Amino acid sequence: MSEVDNKIGTYRFVAEPFHVDFTGRLTLGVLGNHLLNCAGFHATERGFGIATLNEDNYTWVLSRLAIELDELPYQYEDFSIQTWVENVYRLFTDRNFAILNKDGKKIGYARSVWAMINLNTRKPADLLALHGGSIVDYVCSEPCPIEKPSRIKVAATEAEESLTAKYSDIDINGHVNSIRYIEHILDLFPIALYKTSRIRRFEMAYVAESYCGDKLSFYKEDAGAGVYNIEVKKNDAEVVCRSKVVFVQATEQWERTDEGLKTNEIRNLNINVGESHK
Repeated sequence: MSEVDNKIGTYRFVAEPFHVDFTGRLTLGVLGNHLLNCAGFHATERGFGIATLNEDNYTWVLSRLAIELDELPYQYEDFSIQTWVENVYRLFTDRNFAILNKDGKKIGYARSVWAMINLNTRKPADLLALHGGSIVDYVCSEPCPIEKPSRIKVAATEAEESLTAKYSDIDINGHVNSIRYIEHILDLFPIALYKTSRIRRFEMAYVAESYCGDKLSFYKEDAGAGVYNIEVKKNDAEVVCRSKVVFVQATEQWERTDEGLKTNEIRNLNINVGESHK
């Protein structure tokens, strides 16, 4: 195994039926969750996972995420995710990902920025002091051919939608889960758009934490050419995150036809009937 291969973690998954949307393809929320899990697996295997950090009262927090896709795995398909550390700075680290289809072809990439914070003060900690700075030993030169997360600006002044953060939004840290923001943002767009278009690029910039009971207001701005900028505020005041969503026309391969829908419904029915007679 080469030095580069040793620094890259590869993790395998299956696009389960309850992880796909009406097109039969993996949802972006589930993909985002897999990316974060892979980051956790990779860090843990190298001695700087959350469980180890928690012993010293520290944890990782996601600051920025950008995902760019050519396609997404289809229902029941195997796929894998690779992840590696690109850079380590004093307060932040850059982590990249590649998404591979069942044939090993790279069908998407992601870039992320993370900080390590003190659980008591919620302030960033010095990454270069972590385990004597050994995290830099895992910096990898593997290329990631997509743009870094951009600086998102939103001019909209009227909220498109509002909701109250509830039980299913809250994670183990007691605040709204980063993936739940993604899912709520994707719900801002009509299902008719998803029937003719697909997401080419999705960006998130996390600014502040929100908690159960907070009112979350979503401001959406149409920037043209399939680009939308979104800002989320809590309690009509503080910005908690910003997002950029880029749609492109769906190809025939991406679109799910009525015939394909019927075929998969029959397949699912056969599986359920078969299981009920076991």
